[in-house]
Amino acid sequence: MDSVAVHQSELFRWVILPMLIFSARVVDVSIGTLRIMFLARSRRLLAPLLGFFEVMIWLLAISQIFKHLDNVMCYLAYGGGYAMGSFVGIYIEGKLALGMQVVRIITRKDASALIAHLKAEGYGLTVLNGEGVTGPVKVVFTVIQRKRLPELSEIIRQFNPGAFLSIEDVRLAEEAKFPPYPEEKAILDRGTSATKA
Repeated sequence: MDSVAVHQSELFRWVILPMLIFSARVVDVSIGTLRIMFLARSRRLLAPLLGFFEVMIWLLAISQIFKHLDNVMCYLAYGGGYAMGSFVGIYIEGKLALGMQVVRIITRKDASALIAHLKAEGYGLTVLNGEGVTGPVKVVFTVIQRKRLPELSEIIRQFNPGAFLSIEDVRLAEEAKFPPYPEEKAILDRGTSATKA
């Protein structure tokens, strides 16, 4: 019976405890990454709430480290959890794709077809004439929701494949005109056709 208890305690000490510390660090660092993202986007209520849970989980993990200072596996789990938590947090942030971005499209090629298509799709645009190193260029500015960037990039590649893109995060945009999501567009189209009938 004593050997079973020793085996279980050794299993806990060298496997289960490090796994718990690793998991706690993955969760708290992921939350920390999201908290910073929400702070940067002025989500003032959500960021402190996430900060509370982040620190509580961190305290649980670090308290176990101090209780088991002679266990090298705990140190490895702590460091590994931090690294994995950074990866997971960045992955989640990318999937959420919150916020807005300003996209600058600079093209030497005639951009009239691109501009017409973007307007037809509901993008708000500002178009300027500019002068580049090799001659005149068109500069097109648009503010979009971050999750729409792949769609916009595809449209640009389709109409002006050699265009130069510059993309920046926007902290705040007031009265911006955003294109409707595909599902919203379908609802709007149905409503329009029903009104005409």
